[in-house]
Amino acid sequence: MLETYPQPEGEKLSEYYKSEDYISHTDTKRNLLEFAYHKVREISLKRKLKLINSFQSETKVLLDIGCGTGDFLQTALNNNWKVTGIEPNESARQIANSKTNNSVFSTEELLKLKPQSFDVITLWHVLEHLPNLEMHTALLKSLLKPNGTLVIAVPNYKSYDAEYYKNFWAAYDVPRHLWHFSKNSISKLFSKEHMALVKLLPMKFDAYYVCLLSEKYKSGVMNPIKAFWIGWQSNRKANRSKEYSSHIYVLKNANS
Repeated sequence: MLETYPQPEGEKLSEYYKSEDYISHTDTKRNLLEFAYHKVREISLKRKLKLINSFQSETKVLLDIGCGTGDFLQTALNNNWKVTGIEPNESARQIANSKTNNSVFSTEELLKLKPQSFDVITLWHVLEHLPNLEMHTALLKSLLKPNGTLVIAVPNYKSYDAEYYKNFWAAYDVPRHLWHFSKNSISKLFSKEHMALVKLLPMKFDAYYVCLLSEKYKSGVMNPIKAFWIGWQSNRKANRSKEYSSHIYVLKNANS
């Protein structure tokens, strides 16, 4: 695991999220990058729903941490899940609440949630943003029901696209991303909470989006043809190495 150092704290950290260009906090489609993001999100929402529906849960109680504008929660709500969201950004939270019957709360409310009350907890590209990492992993464990499932999606700095773009790799996203994970580091991190990795899934579309953004960082323009080529190469190489641009980790209590 890599760590961003020094890490901005408190209000200083929150300032880095106050931008119209931070896509997960907006529903706008002003340019190619935002259009691509929303198209990928439409496909991803269906896959995320299919994943959580595959878990054996009679009560279907979901917590999504860092839910952004609430599209995943809305999708789950429309498919008979009881949903709760946590979103620190006020404007994104307002949008999310308009889609989820006011089921989304500020970060401060996370500590007030009842222990062992959720069948599924999801963090879609969120864990890398959380300070006090060990405190948060312990909290996640405490909020899950004994047979509950934790789903975490994070970028993989050992992917080909990360190696290709190096410091320009968009998924480093310093300083908003405080941590940078490998498959091994996720397993070790949650083994401390006696949680076991039961499934590992690739996020193949992430390679294309990350490469599109990385091209912009590197050259000042998006260069979609080159970005697609590098993203395709990353996925092709990952078919052998199993080191995709991003992974989904499905974890459960080790004794469940």
